[in-house]
Amino acid sequence: MKADRNSLRLKNQLCFPIYLCSKEIIRRYAPLLKELDLTYTQYIVMMYFWEKKQSNMRDLGRALLLDPSTLTPLLVKLEAKGYITKIKSKLDGRNLDIAITDKGAKLEKKALSVPEAMRECVNLSEEEAKMLYNLTYKVLNNIERKETQ
Repeated sequence: MKADRNSLRLKNQLCFPIYLCSKEIIRRYAPLLKELDLTYTQYIVMMYFWEKKQSNMRDLGRALLLDPSTLTPLLVKLEAKGYITKIKSKLDGRNLDIAITDKGAKLEKKALSVPEAMRECVNLSEEEAKMLYNLTYKVLNNIERKETQ
């Protein structure tokens, strides 16, 4: 198919509504996360640690698709708030692991209301939400696959 000027119209772009949706969802998170004293990116880091309890920088970066230059200042801020701590790796004492603190673990209970508030905000049925989730991850996986080819 030959490209024409219509291919440059916003209404014909898949990326544009995805961008808008992402921007608006993160904007809706802001007041909910303000009560937790977290930014959205700090929140996803904390969700990772609420699940894993401890990790290293490499695994954390892979899981969240964030590079060290983005993670380092986030971790510094979360450590300053007392939510995480750096500890010597049990596998290699030259490396540091990152672990959630008791204060960080207690924050999880306060955060339990956030997912429900966001479900109400996006107003999708369970089936629609699952479909959107699966399609979004399919796009991400396809992009990653293309980059590794």
